[in-house]
Amino acid sequence: MTEPPTTVLSELQGTVVSVEVAPGSVVAPGTVLALVESMKLHHEVVAPATAEVVSVAVMAGSTVYPGDVLVELGPAAAPATSAEDAPPAAEPVPSGLDRRDLRDVVERHELGLDAARPDAVERRRSKQRRTARENVADLVDEGSFVEYGPLAIAAQRKRRDHEDLIRRTPADGMIGGIGTVNGDLFDGRAARAIAVSYDYTVLAGTQGHRNHAKKDRLFELAEQLRLPIVFFTEGGGGRPGDTDTSGVTGLDCLAFLFFARLSGTVPLVGVNAGYCFAGNAAILGCCDVVIATKDSNIGMGGPAMIEGGGLGVYAPTDVGPIEVQRSNGVVDLVADDEAQATALAKQYLGYFQGTLADWEAADQAELRDVVPVDRLRSYDVRVAIELVADRGTVLELRRDFGVGMITALARVEGRPVGIVANNPAHLAGAIDSDGSDKAARFMQLCDAHGLPIISLVDTPGMMVGPDVEETALVRHCSRLFVTGANLSVPLVSIVLRKSYGLGAQAMMGGSTKAPLACVAWPTGEFGGMGLEGAVRLGYRNELDACEDEAAREALFDELVGRLYEHGKALSIAEYFEIDDVIDPADTRRWITTLLESAPPRSPDDAPRPNIDTW
Repeated sequence: MTEPPTTVLSELQGTVVSVEVAPGSVVAPGTVLALVESMKLHHEVVAPATAEVVSVAVMAGSTVYPGDVLVELGPAAAPATSAEDAPPAAEPVPSGLDRRDLRDVVERHELGLDAARPDAVERRRSKQRRTARENVADLVDEGSFVEYGPLAIAAQRKRRDHEDLIRRTPADGMIGGIGTVNGDLFDGRAARAIAVSYDYTVLAGTQGHRNHAKKDRLFELAEQLRLPIVFFTEGGGGRPGDTDTSGVTGLDCLAFLFFARLSGTVPLVGVNAGYCFAGNAAILGCCDVVIATKDSNIGMGGPAMIEGGGLGVYAPTDVGPIEVQRSNGVVDLVADDEAQATALAKQYLGYFQGTLADWEAADQAELRDVVPVDRLRSYDVRVAIELVADRGTVLELRRDFGVGMITALARVEGRPVGIVANNPAHLAGAIDSDGSDKAARFMQLCDAHGLPIISLVDTPGMMVGPDVEETALVRHCSRLFVTGANLSVPLVSIVLRKSYGLGAQAMMGGSTKAPLACVAWPTGEFGGMGLEGAVRLGYRNELDACEDEAAREALFDELVGRLYEHGKALSIAEYFEIDDVIDPADTRRWITTLLESAPPRSPDDAPRPNIDTW
């Protein structure tokens, strides 16, 4: 019995491009019978089995619809065409890395890598600097980085050859993408970050038309995904040489808007080595923390802008050297080189990535002897900070600015915290304008990103005198009150020694009752103002009545001693103005108890619209 022919039907609407077989030919399974074009795509119609072509119902150019007959197949009377009779085999279709399209893409990406740019790499080596890609690779975990816009080139086709732009302006001078940082310590989303770096080997790291667009893209992703940004900012600012733009001034670019809007939303880490001027410096100045190498020069205008403004001729090294920028508060952390700067960026970012399970602590009994028995003897409060914190976790910010105040990130039992402390080695811990700004801004930083704050108090109060009032102290010191009173994160105050007047209240968020707890060490002493000042003001008549200097000094010492007894920590605790006087060795126990008792804050909470840049 003869088998009926098999009908091959069209599965779509389209136009027959070609018919590949003729009646009488024998086809094997998968042989292309015809090509049908539909919506600009060619679809193969293939033989379902070994068969002989009985008839062909269409021709090239025919319009077909679903269900139309294309070819009829019958049982093969003979095997498929033998090798000798078969037509010559078609050229093999390239596959895998042999595909030209893929090979073109791979080669273009390789042109932007350091290996393809030995001259550029050598220029960096001659200055003892790393390349932008080396810095990014050092920051992110190996194999984790996906780069946005690596094929972009400078918008200068009207003035330069296309091949020249490909080879000399890779990524338009800015590398950026998403990777993981500290992935060995934190998992998943916690380790994700956006890494961005200007490339000084491309047009001096200037901000080009397309790398502005790349920044816009990455900054929007940071906001959408709530990812921190680490930005290597070396470069000369805006680029005047781009020609392929539709605008005139470029003032409508969105990068500065988008980046500034991220303040208080995600951690922003700025890292700089070498020259950083104008627009690059504006990006750096918006960051939560500024990490700069010793050979950095940072300024809102470079030499060309200064000269163009008729303000004189300066070398780049004259503008914003590190000695200036570390002491005036612009730079938070100073590094020896790019490797150390990158390591500091990773360490800093880690405080905002979560809690560590493994930690070590010093012998807490050592805290008992940090503050001397002699109440007039100075001491190093940094020793107390190091002992209270987990071993090796203290990172002090802005050490060279506002030296009467210490601000540091640290961990306590693995939990990241911010520590604010008066420095009795400077003006006895009195709070001046720079110290107020430093502490208030640090409190904003901790509040924005959910870090509890530990305040170590030892201050005679706000600094006083005509000279300090010339620094606008009234406004500056009030920042501590306004910021502290509006914190959303837990605040714990530990009084180490002096707790006097408005300065002490400012360190506690406005009152001894503002923190979750205000406790004192046995060396604590309290008063509405410094004891010596209180005696001189309150007992002026009695002191003036003394007939000789010796008698006056004796009376003064007696009155000070009387006030000290009345204002020492044990006495204040009797009135419950503070929560307790504790053995210093119990400090960590108090801190951990309170922080573990505080409810977690939702990651979506945004207590502050931004962090003050100053």
